[in-house]
Formats: sequence, C-alpha cells, structure tokens
Amino acid sequence: MTSGSGIRDAGPDVAALAPVARALGKAAGEIRAAGRALTAVATDPALAVSLGRSPRTGLRAVRALAGALTSAAGLGYAPDGGRLGRAAWLGGVLTSRESLAVAVAVTSLELRIRLCSVRHPEFAEDGPVRRLLDAIAADRQLRALRVLRQNVREQGGERALARLAPSLTEVMAWNALVDENPFNDAAAWHIVTGTRPDGDPLLGTSIGAWARWDRGAGRAEVLPADPALLARLDPGTSVSGHLRDIAVLGTDGRMLIHRVTGPDGVTRHVVVLPGMAFGRPRNSSPQDLVGAVTAVGRNDSPYTRAVRKALARVVPEGTEVALVGHSLGGITALNLTELPDVNRRWRLTHAVAVGSPVDFKRPLDPATRVVSLVNEHDVVPNLEGRSPVSVFPVPADWLEITWVDRSHDFPQCHNAGVYAQSLDDVVPEARDRVDALLEPYRGRVEETVVLRLHDR
Repeated sequence: MTSGSGIRDAGPDVAALAPVARALGKAAGEIRAAGRALTAVATDPALAVSLGRSPRTGLRAVRALAGALTSAAGLGYAPDGGRLGRAAWLGGVLTSRESLAVAVAVTSLELRIRLCSVRHPEFAEDGPVRRLLDAIAADRQLRALRVLRQNVREQGGERALARLAPSLTEVMAWNALVDENPFNDAAAWHIVTGTRPDGDPLLGTSIGAWARWDRGAGRAEVLPADPALLARLDPGTSVSGHLRDIAVLGTDGRMLIHRVTGPDGVTRHVVVLPGMAFGRPRNSSPQDLVGAVTAVGRNDSPYTRAVRKALARVVPEGTEVALVGHSLGGITALNLTELPDVNRRWRLTHAVAVGSPVDFKRPLDPATRVVSLVNEHDVVPNLEGRSPVSVFPVPADWLEITWVDRSHDFPQCHNAGVYAQSLDDVVPEARDRVDALLEPYRGRVEETVVLRLHDR
C-alpha cells in the first residue's frame, strides 16, 4: 500500500527518479512551446515585408528559423501553431518526422513506465506487456495491435486491459505521440506535462463533444421506504460498509443519504453515490457512459444536478455533509465540492472517491478533506490522464492510497463490492485511516433515505 504516488515508497534511488521524469515532461513542453514561438515568427507577415527592405539580412533570418524548426541540430521537426504551422505540423505527423519535443516527451514516459515496473514486474519482464511496449517504441502500431490482440485471445480483454492499468495513461500517451493520428496528440501532451486533458489520448475525442449529448436537467425523487432493501444495507458506518451499500443499490439510478448522530451528538449526513451503469451509452438515469465522460472534465452534469436536488430535499442547509462515491459517484462527489452554490448551502467536510478519476478536481473550500482510494489494476482511475503510480503528486492535504489487489481482471476489480472486500482483507490499514477521518460520521444511523435520480 502506498499513500500518494505509488513510486514514493519504492526506495530512495527510485524515488529520486520521479522528479527527473517530471522535469523531462516539463522540458518537453517548453521545447514544444519554443517551436510554436518560432513558427509564429516564421509565419508572421512582417517577416515577408522585411525581406523586401533587407533581402540579405532577411534571408539569413529565414534560414536560421528554418534550421531551428526543421533540422536535427535544432528542434527536429517543430512547426506548430497558426494555420500554416498546423498544416506543416500535420504533414510532419503523417510522415513521421522526428521532433525533439516528442523525443524528450517519450523519454519522460518511458522513465515513468520503468518506475512503474518496480511495483509491477510485468512491465519489465518478457511477456505480452513488454512486447507491446517494445512495438510502440519501434513505432510499429500494427505489431502493437497484433500483440494486444494475441494477449486478448490468450487472457481475455479484461485481464489484458487490467495488466496495463498501472501505467495505462503513459502507454496511451506514448502511443499517441508516435502514431499517425494527429487528433490525439493534444491529450497526450497534457499527460506528459501533468495537466488536465480535454480529450482522450486514444482517438482524441474531446469531452466537449460528449457534453453535447449530456444536457439533462437532473431530477431526484424520494422512494418509499423498502424494508427489504434497508435490511440488506450494511449496519455500520465504515467506508467499506458504504461501498457494500453501493453494491446493494446497484447502478440503476438510486442513491442514499444517511442521517447520522455522531459520537459528539451532532447530526450530520453521509451521501452515498454509486457509479456508472454498464449498458447503453445513454439512458434515463444520469449514471450512463456519456455522463461519466462528461463528468471527468466538467463539474456540472445531470448527475451533479440531480444530487444537488436530492440534497435540497433531504439535508437541511448548513448541515455538515460527507460525500462517499464509487467510480462516477466519486467524480460527482468531487464535482459537488467545486460548485459555489453547494458550498454555500452545506458544509462539505469530506469527499471520498473510490476507483474514480478525480486527480484534477479541486474543492472550492480548502477545508474539505479529499480521499482517493485506487486499486492499481483498475482501469477507470486512469481516465483523467493520471495513472495510479503517477510521478505527479496530488495536493499535499489529500489522502491518496493505492494498492495492488490480487484481482487483476477488469471490470471485476472495479466493482464496489470488490473494493469493499479489498479494504477489509487486503489493506485494512487503509480502511482504518479513512474511518478515522470520518470519525464524526461514525455514529448511530437515525434515518436512511433512498432516492432515484433521473436524467431529465
């Protein structure tokens, strides 16, 4: 188990390489920016005008700019930015012209994957994962696809994907930078520099494109008390108990709110948010695939809107609230902490995200305590562009705990019930740390309200 990045506890020599990988990523970004700046100068109409006034000096300047932008002794092939620069850049991508910025970026990604192999030997040992990385390194996308296809045939798609999960973000970014698809490069550069992407590094689809399909107003209705359902809920108030409650609720649009009397006699509320429903990309609940992709990059989604309405129906204003969410529920929990109107109406003291890509979310109230729990073979937490063993740390006041579970199959290892069992049996010390943070909410459950959420 590790707190924070999975590399930090791997030994002093390995830990010292994490800043090197970060520095290389930053340097790659600066080199790319230099190429854009030189492109802007080279394509500035004023340069053409100056050629007429001073041809000899102007030609020397043009040759110097051209050498810097296209020569191996300069920035490699680095035109970018503006209409002409983007056209030249696209031509370079399609013809696999070498770029110094990309070379440095790939070096950073390779080092991150090597650091990952300290905790996950399959990234270094001879096998399907290593063969896939070798094919990407050789710019052999077809060979990489054949290796992946063979791995899927031999082990199944779920296990093949889960084996890559500890560093899937870096693998996808690496592939995006060396393939001939120009549309996924922007997302890859965000991964290289540790910033928030607005698209995926596989195809390059922007979150904005998904958001056009995700415009529901969100709605919440209180369901009649169901004794059979309430009897199946976990009687405790541990974080693993909340995850078992999520497993009971399922992903058909239900959520629940516990009214709890804490050990100090104060009434508080715990909001429990399930994750994404598998099936059709769009359905009548806000817990669909389209909503999940949108929520990663936007804090206002139908799920967020529906939960806000649920809180307004059940939780008195000014009350202390802890949000516990799994997968899309964890994303939604962090999204709620970013919204001014939610922070004005309730005191969001804790947000616990389990198996969720939330690394670029930031609560509006600095007093809100954030917890992120991740099984390193779970693919979903990679979707925001940061791997579970990333060299980029989360904020110092966050508690991020990652661990290696014996379950390497996806989506099984992403299941809320599996996370609950893992916290109880594999990393009970992680469960105990989170429960200690949630101590004010670990009292007597006075009432449980189950609500159904609708997209519209």
